[in-house]
Order: sequence, then C-alpha cells, then structure tokens
Amino acid sequence: MFNWIQFLFYAIVTAVTPGPNNIMSMSNAGRQGFRKTLPFNFGIWIGFSLVMLICTFFCNTLSTLIPKIKTPMLFIGAAYILYLAWKTFKSSSVIEEDERHGNFISGLVLQFVNPKIYIYCIVSMEAYILPYYHGEWDVLIFFALLLAFIGFAFTLLWSLFGSVFKMLFSQYAKTTNAIMALLLVYCAVSLFL
Repeated sequence: MFNWIQFLFYAIVTAVTPGPNNIMSMSNAGRQGFRKTLPFNFGIWIGFSLVMLICTFFCNTLSTLIPKIKTPMLFIGAAYILYLAWKTFKSSSVIEEDERHGNFISGLVLQFVNPKIYIYCIVSMEAYILPYYHGEWDVLIFFALLLAFIGFAFTLLWSLFGSVFKMLFSQYAKTTNAIMALLLVYCAVSLFL
C-alpha cells in the first residue's frame, strides 16, 4: 500500500531545504520584493514541472527496461542526499546572492541544470511511486506535477519570507543548518526502511 506519510515527508523536507531554487528566490525577494520575484518563481514552476515529467518518463522507462536499476538509484539518491546534508551542515552563515535579475526565463532554465530536482524526482519515483504505480501514466503524471507543485510552494515560501529567512540564517545559521542536515539524513536512511 502506498505510504503517503513517508512520501510527503520526503517531498516536503527535500523541497524546503536550501537549493538553487530556494536560495535564488529568497535572494531575489530580499533585493526586489515578493511581487517582482513572481515571474522568476513561475519560471521555476514551469521548468520544474517539465523536468519532473521528463524525469518520470525516464524513470518508468528505465525501470521497465532494467528492473535492477532501483537499488543502485536508491544508493545514488541516498548518497546525494547525505552529500546535501553534509554541505548544509558545513555551510556558512553568509548567503551568497546571485546578482542576475530573476525573470521567468532564468527561473525556467535553472531547472534544467539543477541536480537537486533530478535527484528529488528519481528518488521519489524509484523509492515511493513506481513500486505501486509502474506504467500507470495518469497517476505518474499526477505525482510528477504534485512534486513540482510542492517544490514551487516552498520556493514561494522562501521568496515570501526572503528577508526574514536571510536574517534568520545569518543569526542562527548553525542551528538551522544542523536541523536541515539531520532531516536530510533521516530522508536518506528512510529510503531503505
């Protein structure tokens, strides 16, 4: 039976942790305000949705062609999540800003070079979704778009509270980074439970 709690916990923790989308959205909103950051965020959403759909297609196809790919993909995904946890834990309290202005196209293009969302989709599909819904394209498309929406929602949240998060990360960076890192470690371990 599909475990919604584990799936949503993984999706939410992964979406809320710092990554290119969240950091750039927060940075842009801190400089330009929430409203002016919306085109960038909508570009993220469209690009994120496209990447999730493409990644879902390849995960399903590869799982069909090479059934033994699940275990290596889980190990690669877990290793990357642990790497993100380590980088999050060791990151400084200074948030580096990208000086480019955020627009729709830059938000869209960012998705195709953002390794975090590829791992997000691959792990979600291989660990949680494909074991139950392999080949059921209507359900797989729903999950791909749900993953994109969850990521987009947290990107908007980071934008909305851009200047507040920026201040909090600067003041309480070690505590925040440790909590985020521990949540990521839990996600990596839970892939094998």
